[in-house]
Amino acid sequence: MIFAVSTAACSPLSTAEGPPAADGATRVPDMVELTAMDPDFRLDIRYATADNFLGRAVYPAPQAFLQRPVAEALVRVNARLRTQGLGLVIYDGYRPWSVTKLFWDSVSAEKRNFVADPRQGSRHNRGCAVDLSLYDRATGQPIEMPTHFDEMTTRAYPDYTGGSAEARRYRDLLRKTMESEGFVVHPREWWHFDYKDWAEYPVLDRPFSALVR
Repeated sequence: MIFAVSTAACSPLSTAEGPPAADGATRVPDMVELTAMDPDFRLDIRYATADNFLGRAVYPAPQAFLQRPVAEALVRVNARLRTQGLGLVIYDGYRPWSVTKLFWDSVSAEKRNFVADPRQGSRHNRGCAVDLSLYDRATGQPIEMPTHFDEMTTRAYPDYTGGSAEARRYRDLLRKTMESEGFVVHPREWWHFDYKDWAEYPVLDRPFSALVR
């Protein structure tokens, strides 16, 4: 996701060269790779490919990382969905701050309400946001949703009433299941969820290579 955070719990960016300090960030980062927590997650890391709004890869590898409590909650979500014949497909997790700045610098002014302001950082930068959808375990095919990932229109809003009833049903099921484990949906992106404790973690700009253990 591309997320515009509120200014709460964030300090202004002191320079244009690095991430902002985060007031109230008391937890020491403990980032884990999602597939190490549960190999059943399906990865479709769009920013490691050209299949994204920039049209080019910005990640060195198709990996997804989250803070450990966030990843553990997502494992529980995946287990709940498994009983219904569904699974989670992950588009993005932790995002280095420098990538957030690249997004900001790359979009037009009218699209900036869909991207995070690097002066504030994003919840992706904290390892506490995840972009995802559903797939059908029987067929292996993605579930139809009201829009594709990263569509910057009102159709992407989680309360959008258009599209097919089936797509809205699955979108709402995803939201309900995520909310049961402490996630909150973004008001403009049905695929983006923030974990409840995001403000307790700092904004990070660590490369993926620094997170692999």
